[in-house]
Amino acid sequence: MQQRTIGSRTIGAIGLGGMPMSIEGRPDEARSIATIHAALDAGVTLIDTADAYHLHADEVGHNEELIARAIRSYGGDTSDVLVATKGGHLRPGDGSWTQDGRPEYLKEAAKASAKRLGVEAIGLYQFHRPDPRVPYADSIGAIRDLLDEGVIELAGISNANVAQIDEANEILGGRLVSVQNQFSPAFRSSLDELEHCAKLGIAFLPWSPLGGIARAAAVGERHGAFQRVADARGVSPQQVALAWELALAPVVIPIPGASRPESILDSVRAAELELTAAELDELSGAEELAA
Repeated sequence: MQQRTIGSRTIGAIGLGGMPMSIEGRPDEARSIATIHAALDAGVTLIDTADAYHLHADEVGHNEELIARAIRSYGGDTSDVLVATKGGHLRPGDGSWTQDGRPEYLKEAAKASAKRLGVEAIGLYQFHRPDPRVPYADSIGAIRDLLDEGVIELAGISNANVAQIDEANEILGGRLVSVQNQFSPAFRSSLDELEHCAKLGIAFLPWSPLGGIARAAAVGERHGAFQRVADARGVSPQQVALAWELALAPVVIPIPGASRPESILDSVRAAELELTAAELDELSGAEELAA
């Protein structure tokens, strides 16, 4: 697979998002494990998770533990796999999402994540979402401390704007390696952040790069240009969407969520799909949604 970088790590250009395997509508564990193993077989070396990827209030870290089990049970070499997790987002168990950006909470959450993942140091740890009740600098200061103390190897942020990217990078002493924001054919308002990351050489990880769990299957229906290019190339519109995102900047590493082996294998093929300049122009100007 085409390779890209996050900090000092070289990884496959398409990652795997673990959230669908642990929240509402999740499959049985056997299918999830099979999905992760299929991704690894296909050359995926970035797996994205978070302690908040769970369904019930008493199963915090469900997805982290699932991914750890899948990696342990994989028959091949996993030494180059980077597991990226996040802290600062919570799910009380009633379907809602809340935030906790307090430094003391983040430090304890990171240590708990490391334990669930079965590692001495987390490969990549990202502040999941700003907490409006806590100064952003205080939250990022906790991430800096975790980095300095060796609890985490690489530091990132998620759901951040351009000003927050710069603030985080300054607090981290230039060691910010990733920004994970929502970005897809339907959601392009993070383009400024993507371009800013490209200027700084910071990896940009689009979450919900196909529009989210409920809409990923309808990329072609909702965005006609992606379907037209897909038909002409004999590939899926999902592959076209991911290839378009990869072409926007060399720092982009999409992390499509998947809960079936077939889904992640289709997504991985996007890393080898080279779109023409004319196709990229058409796709970049196509924001229409079907009624």
